[in-house]
Amino acid sequence: MTALAGATPAVRDAALTADEFRSVFRGHPAGVAVVALRDGGRPVGFTATSVISVSADPPLLAFSLATTSSSWPAVARARTVAVSFLAADQADVSARFATSGIDRFADGGWSALGSGEPVIDGAAAWVRARVVERTGVGSSHLVTLQATAHHVAPGAAPLVFHDRGYHRLGDATRV
Repeated sequence: MTALAGATPAVRDAALTADEFRSVFRGHPAGVAVVALRDGGRPVGFTATSVISVSADPPLLAFSLATTSSSWPAVARARTVAVSFLAADQADVSARFATSGIDRFADGGWSALGSGEPVIDGAAAWVRARVVERTGVGSSHLVTLQATAHHVAPGAAPLVFHDRGYHRLGDATRV
């Protein structure tokens, strides 16, 4: 058996601590998105770096959200949401939608789809989706969505989050 580079020879069966787990994911880059919806006529939205593609056929995606999030009650009731994949120049939008206790929509920069869900203006792409399932996992929920509409802005570079900071991808970063 070959040891992995950098791996500790002794392996424990106990779960990682929260700090140990966070240290792993600080080194794992993630795309940045804003998940938004209408709840009782008002827009609700939050920044998510947990958005993943689940299946192309049918077109499924998912995100996770802490049960303690102020947005969770609205997501728990939602039938549809819009996921805006932020462009490289939208770090300020990500920061705004990650801030608690403010009206995240007050500064504008968004539009409502004909079906009512908010999408972020200038996003690299957006997907409107129907909520398929909400699964409680640990202290969060995994929300599975089926895509029903989309828009992609040609040539838009994505916003990426890595090691507690925003980054942009471009031809110079291609390996």
